[in-house]
Amino acid sequence: MSGSAVTRAASLKPVVMPDGVGVASGLTLTPVDRDRVLPVLPALAGLLPRGGMRRGSTVAVRGSVTLLLALLAEATAGGSWAGVVGMPRLGVVAAAELGVAVTRLALVPSPGADLPAVAAALLDGMDLVVVAAGGRIAEPQARRLSARARHRGAVLIPFGPWPGADLELTHVRSKWTGMENGYGHLRSRELTVSARGRGAAVRPTVASLEVTGTGALVLAETPAAPRLSLVSD
Repeated sequence: MSGSAVTRAASLKPVVMPDGVGVASGLTLTPVDRDRVLPVLPALAGLLPRGGMRRGSTVAVRGSVTLLLALLAEATAGGSWAGVVGMPRLGVVAAAELGVAVTRLALVPSPGADLPAVAAALLDGMDLVVVAAGGRIAEPQARRLSARARHRGAVLIPFGPWPGADLELTHVRSKWTGMENGYGHLRSRELTVSARGRGAAVRPTVASLEVTGTGALVLAETPAAPRLSLVSD
């Protein structure tokens, strides 16, 4: 690890290891621990094989920062710590609106060439680590980071394509409501998300999620099928 990466990692120490907070590196990784999951919002639970993010897994997110932030909300609200590496435009206000406990969110916006080293350092002390992907990390480095997450019992969340991810959540399309007839106020946004991965997640799953005007993420209401009435002669 280069000197600049060590400096960044050291600067995070007071944040990631406060008294009374159990972090990933403090876990005794028994088989029971490896089966533990970090919780997600109820709207997202159906997209994950165990209804949450299994410790030691890699969950890649593609196409939606809203979806990415929503994955962090329930876990950080419950006391878990998250680090985000290489995303300088990440909106902290938007994260808070989606339910992320931003006081448990460590940001390393511009790590430069030290991105893999900083991500590896955070995996030693955080429960969840988000890392900008999209070609910024070579495949061998990506696989080493996934292996480190498995060893430490953390959840690695790449934003972008990632080789060998256990699960990939992809934003398929969006639809806004509130602009009927060309005018009005945007009230909500519906996201269609697909999930596909390995093992229990090999079968694709699709869900429609709604971001309400207050920033909450809920399952979108599906129009009820028309009822058929039988008329007897």
